[in-house]
Amino acid sequence: MSADDVIKAHVKALKEGTERARGLAQTLLNVPYGEGDGEKLDVYIPSTNSLDVPLVIYLHGGYWQFLSKEDSGFMAVPLVGKGVVVVAVGYDIAPKGNMDLMVSQVRRSVVSVVQQYSHISGLYLCGHSAGAHLAAMVLSTDWSEYSITPQIKGAFLVSGIYDLLPILSTYVNEPLKMTEEVAVRNSPSQLVPQLKLSSSSCHIIVAVAENDSPEFRKQSEEYYKTLEVSGLDVTLEDVANTDHFSIIEQLVDGEYHLTKLLLETMGKS
Repeated sequence: MSADDVIKAHVKALKEGTERARGLAQTLLNVPYGEGDGEKLDVYIPSTNSLDVPLVIYLHGGYWQFLSKEDSGFMAVPLVGKGVVVVAVGYDIAPKGNMDLMVSQVRRSVVSVVQQYSHISGLYLCGHSAGAHLAAMVLSTDWSEYSITPQIKGAFLVSGIYDLLPILSTYVNEPLKMTEEVAVRNSPSQLVPQLKLSSSSCHIIVAVAENDSPEFRKQSEEYYKTLEVSGLDVTLEDVANTDHFSIIEQLVDGEYHLTKLLLETMGKS
């Protein structure tokens, strides 16, 4: 397939999965977490009387300039049946939003979810590509600036970008307009000491696709090693027979390796 066709197929897969999820779960759509038009969440709620209800927040990819929460409910298909709440977060992609704003938005979305769902048994994060970058930034937050400190039990960082400097000179940065200073302060690879302070008890899974491009593989491997050397609870999952897109698309399937790992991590396998 051509590059354009690959992207179209990816969007189609995510949209179809999200439509299925909306048919299976009770939903609360467009729940505000802030004042901005783009600061909204979609919540996928399981039918369960159990008090042991974990919640996973999903941060979508799209190079900080494509996709939305409307394509981001697909992982609820296997998870709601296991008693897991799934929250898909919307944020202002470029050119409307810049990197500092997006990072601030996802951090505030997590605070809002914790305030609204204080009864959950555990809070988990999952992000893909640019969303894995944003999830890593959430883990690296100085929560003293916020009203609460979320206790994030586990984080799935799937085919992420952890050092923004290599993209400064690429087409990806055209709508983002990042300077070197902005890229450095928003690079999780530079913020590991803060992550250690904020998220030392979080189990972090850095997942990379067997057929990810060399730069994506390098960034995942290097970020994993940095976290490991810092004494954090981290594992690297090299997911066989996947590429940058299928590694996340397959979370619609309850039998998929990462879905099982996610459920296992949440004690729901």
